Amino acid sequence: MKQILQDLKKGNTNVVDVPPPSLKPGHVLIRTSLTLISAGTERMLVEFGRSNLIDKARQQPDKVRMVLDKVKTDGLAPTVRAVKSKLDQPLPLGYSNVGVVIGLGAGVTDLSIGDRVLSNGNHAEIVCVPRNLCAKIPDNVDDESASFTVVSAIALQGVRLLQPTIGENIIVTGLGLIGLIAVQILRANGCNVLGVDFDSERVALARSMGATAVDLSKGEDLLEVARSFSGGLGIDGVVLTAATKSNEPVHQAAEACRQRGRIVLVGVTGLNLSREDFYRKELSFQVSCSYGPGRYDPSYEDEGNDYPFGLVRWTEQRNFEAVLKLLSSGSLQVRDMVSHRYPIEDAGAAYDVLANGSPMGMVLQFPESDDPAAPLRPEQRTVSLGGASGLAAAANIGMIGSGNYASQILIPALKNAGAGLISLCSSGGVSSVHAGKKFGFRSATTDADALINDEAVDTVVIASRHDSHASYASQALELGKNVFVEKPLALTRQELSTVVAAYESARSAGKAPILMVGFNRRFSPLIIKMKSLMDAKPDPKAIIVTMNASNLPDDHWLHDPKVGGGRIIGEACHYIDLLRHLVGSRISSVQATQMGNAPGVVIREDKVTITFGFEDGSIATVHYFSNGHQSFPKDRVEVFCGNAVLQMDNYRTLTGYGWSGFSKMKTKAQNKGNAECAAAFIAAVKAGLPSPIPLDEIIEATERTFDVVDHLNPRPESRD
Repeated sequence: MKQILQDLKKGNTNVVDVPPPSLKPGHVLIRTSLTLISAGTERMLVEFGRSNLIDKARQQPDKVRMVLDKVKTDGLAPTVRAVKSKLDQPLPLGYSNVGVVIGLGAGVTDLSIGDRVLSNGNHAEIVCVPRNLCAKIPDNVDDESASFTVVSAIALQGVRLLQPTIGENIIVTGLGLIGLIAVQILRANGCNVLGVDFDSERVALARSMGATAVDLSKGEDLLEVARSFSGGLGIDGVVLTAATKSNEPVHQAAEACRQRGRIVLVGVTGLNLSREDFYRKELSFQVSCSYGPGRYDPSYEDEGNDYPFGLVRWTEQRNFEAVLKLLSSGSLQVRDMVSHRYPIEDAGAAYDVLANGSPMGMVLQFPESDDPAAPLRPEQRTVSLGGASGLAAAANIGMIGSGNYASQILIPALKNAGAGLISLCSSGGVSSVHAGKKFGFRSATTDADALINDEAVDTVVIASRHDSHASYASQALELGKNVFVEKPLALTRQELSTVVAAYESARSAGKAPILMVGFNRRFSPLIIKMKSLMDAKPDPKAIIVTMNASNLPDDHWLHDPKVGGGRIIGEACHYIDLLRHLVGSRISSVQATQMGNAPGVVIREDKVTITFGFEDGSIATVHYFSNGHQSFPKDRVEVFCGNAVLQMDNYRTLTGYGWSGFSKMKTKAQNKGNAECAAAFIAAVKAGLPSPIPLDEIIEATERTFDVVDHLNPRPESRD
């Protein structure tokens, strides 16, 4: 299928062939008829992509600070690679989509195949959107008008926040799509509207909609007109829908307002506010968030949990429905705002017009289908990339997952190790096509089952979200295929049992696949040196591991026990395996303490101290803390044994105290053993050797991880 992607590094806007997205629970699969380009938002993205690196940095000072912190901890070279990789990721454009339902995810019961719907889907022939982000289109609303629904909901939410009443005098500054729609909504609310813009055509449109308007290009004085417009009493409220870096729109809004007037920012303006402007009139100022309540809330958008109607009357979906009713009744007219129409194949020309001019409504038209509601055929979910990688004697990989870790680290390591690159899978299709072309895969797909069953694939690499790891691993093992799982192997004991059973079944059938988890720390050059020094001393060891983990948002998917497993299972498992490897003895006891209940502490499992006992008498403590500062080293391992100490900092330096013949070892850059881990796995597959990490150690580390979580949250059903 065709999809529009923005190249943030080079600035190109491209129409790319990608496989259709896979259907998710609680989501809707839609075949697109047309989409609307958002002139304001998408112009900013295109301009950002076309700017140079310095200008990009100036536009995102918060990201620059993050980069500088990363340089301090990881070094310059890894940071530069990470930044380049981030900019290399293509960005799907668009959020105003109209089409026909062709698939319903589990739990979606209020739509039917063939329904005509609008959504915030991208500019793509097939989109998969959460149920709460789409709405059924009334029969008397045509597709082109319906495509304005999402941008209209942005205007509507701004008006709702303003809380206008009949007869009030309201200014709308910025008469683009959202501004002109706001004018009509305010007029429908019984308000007197004064529109403001530099574009004479847009000013004329506002006047045709019943508004008084100020044409700034002709030198008309907004404040003078506003005084006359309000009868000298001052403006009741202002909706700012302009896109400018200037602070003047906010200043003029404050000057025009009456005592206790209201200002709502919907667009993007300079926000260097004057206290005096707001102080003397007790003005209120509020920023509107997109389409309304629910926006950016994963529980609402991704999981489909609606807000109670009686408590939250207008959610983003209910705003969509309200706009469609306005369109259906004729209270909102948008057809005159369409300035350009392009077939999807000519989208590049559309974005050139967008970047170099001031177009209004730009509609992208998609190919018509003889049967718009027809389901996707399996073969449609895979596209050929023409990769040059040929079949190897062994280690021909199909990879599920093409996110940051996979594309930045794992795929290059596998390729350099000599793996044959057959197929790359992602749920959305965009990242698998981009990374697949970059590294030379033969094909990209959104069908993980087809990838696992591909006869050309003898090795399945799993780097998807954690809740899918055990299922994909079991499927591949049952077919006798080698499996590499980017940690964790499983999220529950039941999942682990299923994976082990699949492995044992394959082995009993004489297939003997390799099952390995990406516990890469044990392959780091500094850890290898540390292990060799420790093995020379038979004494029990005392080890302290300090993990200065990044602080993730409370609603991050990794915190979700059902999706990410939490940070102990999802990340700290690395250190449980590392300790098991360094000590070389089975773990005999586990204790754990997490931060106590305290105001403002929502997630406690990422602020934990874990203590392990080992059968040989060794002890170890892991401090896993997410409440530190990122300029402090992220990883530290300290070993005390035989009257000597080893200290490893951030996988860059290893220092010995009291070790005969050893004092310090440094690497040129941080090296966590990622490439070495992948190379060891591929080498084992090619040579028919056992897993570089013994399976019993993988299982033990996984089980002890579950023990930690159970100790922190004791429940009879925990991890079962």
